[in-house]
Amino acid sequence: MPAIICGSFAYDNIMSFHDRFKSHILPDKIHMLNVSFLVPAMRREFGGCAGNIAYNLMLLGDQPLPVGTVGKDFEPYREWLQDLGIDSRHVMTLDDCYTAQAFITTDMDDNQITAFHPGAMSHAHRNNLKDIQRGRIGIVSPDGKEGMVEHARQFAELGTPFIFDPGQGMPMFNGEELRDVIAKSTWVTVNDYEWQLMQDRTGWKAVDVLRNAEALIVTLGGQGSVIHTRDKTYEIPPAKVSAINDPTGCGDAYRAGLLHGLLHGMDWEITGRIAGLMGAIKIESPGTQNHRFTVPEFKARFRETYRISND
Repeated sequence: MPAIICGSFAYDNIMSFHDRFKSHILPDKIHMLNVSFLVPAMRREFGGCAGNIAYNLMLLGDQPLPVGTVGKDFEPYREWLQDLGIDSRHVMTLDDCYTAQAFITTDMDDNQITAFHPGAMSHAHRNNLKDIQRGRIGIVSPDGKEGMVEHARQFAELGTPFIFDPGQGMPMFNGEELRDVIAKSTWVTVNDYEWQLMQDRTGWKAVDVLRNAEALIVTLGGQGSVIHTRDKTYEIPPAKVSAINDPTGCGDAYRAGLLHGLLHGMDWEITGRIAGLMGAIKIESPGTQNHRFTVPEFKARFRETYRISND
């Protein structure tokens, strides 16, 4: 049975401004800002949480089944998925929308200006999980708010265990809504900033989350991660990286590692380390779907990194 990946698909348009924003923005004129930046370097990457998670899960040798809504411009992305052997039959195309798009401009000081167009992502709720073959496990990752709420409800009604990964969608939810989705989920994963925001909005601590979900996973960037369960807290060390190239998509790679461990019944010590190594491999490459490895290569690096086996 596949892992059902609910979330966004997007094009990431990444541009480099070979100067500093501050040199072109007049502090006393920000109330009437009108600037233009020449960006001679640009690349277009396949992205979005569902696409990224599915890509990384595929690398690990699993069968992802992504679920999302995309626009009339999605065909190159769909061909990419098909070439990878990822089933895209439940990626719904809406002919009156564009696929979600991020336009990211970075200056020489690594400051960024980003514009995001949600496009078809706003219609994610139109995909009904009850129309999809049963999965062994699922994940609700950042997407249109209504879609996230509906897919959590549908997973619960189907009896499919799933991860709730609010990510950058966290600001869309109030405390009551977060508590409701957490109560339906089997596992919850956030980064340390999102965890603080979740606590502020819900009024819940880890013990409260664990009255509902079986585990709370909090990533700490370069410090590794912490996995809270009802019986024990696991401190997962960071994996060494050869270079820090691009952190975009590291969280999605980590979540694919979580899904892999859960799919194969691995314990949290191993699952957390697999997830951490996935994030480390991703950060070494630009973009979100450009890193590659074989399963034997991953196992060898896992043994080298942690001095234990994940077989």
